[in-house]
Amino acid sequence: MPGAPTRDPESVAKLPIIPKHPERVCWGCDKLCPADSLACGNGTIRTQHPVELFGEDWLEWELDNRPVPSL
Repeated sequence: MPGAPTRDPESVAKLPIIPKHPERVCWGCDKLCPADSLACGNGTIRTQHPVELFGEDWLEWELDNRPVPSL
């Protein structure tokens, strides 16, 4: 799409798939603030990591539900 912003793959934060203590971090933006800080102003509560919401197999669930590209 012309004029659409592009992302440099190197600039995207590498998030852990199963972090040891996901409850200690707000996962709502690239800043990854401590849960008691929320410096970005992204709300009043922290955003949970997908492993907290969907379980340790969250990535498999996501990959199974991707739309099949049409030819």
